[in-house]
Amino acid sequence: MPSIVLVASPLLMARSAQWNGGHTLVTPADLSQGSGSAENIEVIVTGETLDSGLVASLPNLKLVACFSTGYGGIDVALLRSRGIALTTAAGVNAHDVADHAIALLLAWWHRIPASDQRVRAGGWRDGLVPRPSLRGRRAGIVGLGRIGEHIARRAEALGLSVSWWGPHAKPEAAWPRAASLLDLARDSDVLFVATRASPENARQIDAAILHALGPEAVLVNVSRGMLVDEAALLQALEQHAIAGAALDVFDCEPPDVSRWKALDNVVLSPHLAGYTQEAGSAMFGQLGENLRRYFAGEPLLTPVSY
Repeated sequence: MPSIVLVASPLLMARSAQWNGGHTLVTPADLSQGSGSAENIEVIVTGETLDSGLVASLPNLKLVACFSTGYGGIDVALLRSRGIALTTAAGVNAHDVADHAIALLLAWWHRIPASDQRVRAGGWRDGLVPRPSLRGRRAGIVGLGRIGEHIARRAEALGLSVSWWGPHAKPEAAWPRAASLLDLARDSDVLFVATRASPENARQIDAAILHALGPEAVLVNVSRGMLVDEAALLQALEQHAIAGAALDVFDCEPPDVSRWKALDNVVLSPHLAGYTQEAGSAMFGQLGENLRRYFAGEPLLTPVSY
């Protein structure tokens, strides 16, 4: 009997040639129209969101294979309660995301977007106040996973001192772990958000953390918008309670531009930190490999540890 995979993402169905290893593919619409049996579905492939009602309708579901690195829109507690495995594209674009995090910081710190506009308008540096040097500043990293480690190495190369915080100690880490997220924010000139985009981490960068950062520090987020209390961040930026922010991700994407365009202390990009040709190819490949391993009865390549 051929393996059957339920494809919950139109993008993944359209690009199935890049990851499908000969499985029979069906969609939720096929099931609702009677073109397939819910009892035969053991595997769903999806992006970083998944309808919990769909999961509940599949009594024999064993694996949710997620194309993306993030899975904030998937009910992990529901999967855990039913013993359903979850795989992701973890690690495939960590280098690219870390590069972009540093690019955002450099763009903000060295005022590159404003300087570009100034030159294009025929201006020069008359009247500009010299900026402080980045060298010797303190970088704090929230989440020392694959991306966080790459950011740490790049930050060190720029002459920043690095510390980090995460819920679990890592004795092998090359950098000191702060006692708490609040302590990390208080001791950082730059706070990079690179933590896992899971429900328990939602809004972990809240008003208290922003207050601890203070008016001389900048926030850089390349993980997911849901990790930051965006209303608190906007207020902190408007009131200059922090020096600024460099963001690749937002709570709602695309964001309401009216909330950001009046702010002169932000640098923004459209969620493209990991959006490279090589990463896209690797994500499809990793998705296909997780499926191959599942149907072959082999250990999964990138299972999420619940």
